[in-house]
Amino acid sequence: MQTLEKPSLLKLQSVKKYFPIKGGFLKRVQGHVKAVEDVSLEVFEGESVGIVGESGCGKSTLGRTILGLEEITEGTVTYRNQEIQDLSGRKRKAFTKEMQMIFQDPYASLNPRQRIGNALEEVFIMHTNLSSSERRQKVYDLLKEVGLKEEHFDRYPHEFSGGQRQRIGIARAIALNPSVIICDEAVSALDVSVQAQVLKLMKNLQEKYGLTYLFISHDLGVVRYFCDRVLVMYLGNTFELASSEQLYKNPLHPYTKALLSSIPRPKVGNKQERIRLQGEIPNPANPPAGCTFHTRCPFATDICKSQKPEWRDMGDNHFVACHHVEQEVVN
Repeated sequence: MQTLEKPSLLKLQSVKKYFPIKGGFLKRVQGHVKAVEDVSLEVFEGESVGIVGESGCGKSTLGRTILGLEEITEGTVTYRNQEIQDLSGRKRKAFTKEMQMIFQDPYASLNPRQRIGNALEEVFIMHTNLSSSERRQKVYDLLKEVGLKEEHFDRYPHEFSGGQRQRIGIARAIALNPSVIICDEAVSALDVSVQAQVLKLMKNLQEKYGLTYLFISHDLGVVRYFCDRVLVMYLGNTFELASSEQLYKNPLHPYTKALLSSIPRPKVGNKQERIRLQGEIPNPANPPAGCTFHTRCPFATDICKSQKPEWRDMGDNHFVACHHVEQEVVN
């Protein structure tokens, strides 16, 4: 487990999330899709942690499990020394104020028949005792906070651009002054110029309110700009964790190196050979034994096929799970 000189806010310990596979006439459970497999992570107050990996690696499921939208199969998620899975009733409702999510598709997360102002007002109706006029003023303040205007209160979702709709999603996420916001591909559906504006807004809000972000993304360029640390996932497993600077400068795991080699490099003379992984991601319902990456890894040996690599600290809070990491460091 990594330790930094900051207050620990969120802690994941051996978190697993399996989805049952049912079949036959009686719809009995015949197996499980292992979406998240033994993930441990400590998140510190005020930082931004990126979670990256190919589609299907389990990063979005991990985010939903942390938030409680998916029930944990095994392990614990602890927020401020309180295990989230133990919360119920009023404590669960209170917890929802502390942790919010920004979704990938802001339009799908909004009711097309409901005015934006009313949608934002619902948050205060559910969680506060504010009067109607006070709630409206709160919504006005939120709209201004994310770069919109009071006149947008009475508009419907289809009357906004994609970037404006994501600003509304951000406004809804910060409405109750949360400590943690999980961003599930929050800017991937936006144009590049709009991405920059939204990321700048999120940075400003983080500085103003001391927010902690879990930033789930497949865009490694955005993650490098936005995140303090980066966790690399593959087939539900964690492969590497380091500061953004360390990971991009000195990746240790072959899978991380392959991911980083796919980032476009516009500078002339800064060409890097693309590492092309062979084959498809294995079926998460029947993952390979040993290291789950060995079926695609060009450096796999017999031990990779039979033993799961340990999570090791390589110094400077740089963690990796690979049998041959010493060889990689030397090379």
